[in-house]
Amino acid sequence: MGNALRKPDLIDVAPFSPVDAAAMEARFAGVDTRDMLGELLTGELKGRVAAVSSFGAESAVLLHLISQVDKDIPVIFLNTQKIFGATLAYRDELSETLGFTDLRVFRPDPRLLAAKDATGLRWNYDPDGCCDIRKVEPLRRALAPFDAWISGRKGFQAGTRQAMPRFEEDEGRLKLNPLAAWDKAKLDAYFDEHKLPRHPLEAEGYPSIGCAPCTSKVLPGEDPRSGRWRGWEKVECGIHVPEKPGEEPVF
Repeated sequence: MGNALRKPDLIDVAPFSPVDAAAMEARFAGVDTRDMLGELLTGELKGRVAAVSSFGAESAVLLHLISQVDKDIPVIFLNTQKIFGATLAYRDELSETLGFTDLRVFRPDPRLLAAKDATGLRWNYDPDGCCDIRKVEPLRRALAPFDAWISGRKGFQAGTRQAMPRFEEDEGRLKLNPLAAWDKAKLDAYFDEHKLPRHPLEAEGYPSIGCAPCTSKVLPGEDPRSGRWRGWEKVECGIHVPEKPGEEPVF
C-alpha cells in the first residue's frame, strides 16, 4: 500500500490511548450492545462522540440503536461525490425515519480535488489516493471536534475484520465498533423486528455499498465486501486500517 493510508503523528495530547481502549473492552465485555450504548452516550461520552455512517446495506441497525438513546448525536456522512444516488436517497429516508436532528455531510476539499483529481478518474488508477482525498481527509475534518466516534463495522464482513474489538484507539480518539460481534442472521432479525427500511441496492446483489465506480455485485459464497475494489489489492478505504500502515493484509 502507498502512503495514502498513512496517518500523521498527533501533536496534541490525545484524549484516549490504546490502554484506555483496552480498559473499555474489558469493562463492557459481555454487556449487551444496547446497554453499552445507553451508558456511554448518556454518560461519559455525551457531547464528545459522533456516529459515522455510510448509510450502506446494514447501517440502519446501528443507527436505530443509537437513535433509541440520543437522536441529537451528530451523524457524519461522507459524500465522496462518487456515491450511488440510491444511497443519498436512503440516507435522507433513514435519517427522517429515525428522527436524527444533526446530520453532518462532509465533502472532499475542492482545492484538493482540483490539484489531485481534476478529471475525477483517480479511482481508476490510484484507488488509495482517491479514498485519501474523498474519505480520509474529509473524515479528519469532520471528527476534529470529537474525542470518540462510532463505526458500523462488523467482524463477519471480511477476513481482515474477524478479530475486531468493540473498542479501539484511532488517532488519539476512542473508536467504538458496537456491532463487531454481530453476524448476518442477528442483523437480519433486528431489521425484521424493528421493520427497518433496507438499502434498495442490497436486493440487487450489493451487500456492501461504497462509491459507485468501486462497488460491484457479490456472487454467492463470496465475502460480503468482495465487491469493493474488485481486482485491486485493497480491502479498506483508509478510514479503517487493520494493521500498521503499509502492512495491511490483502487477499
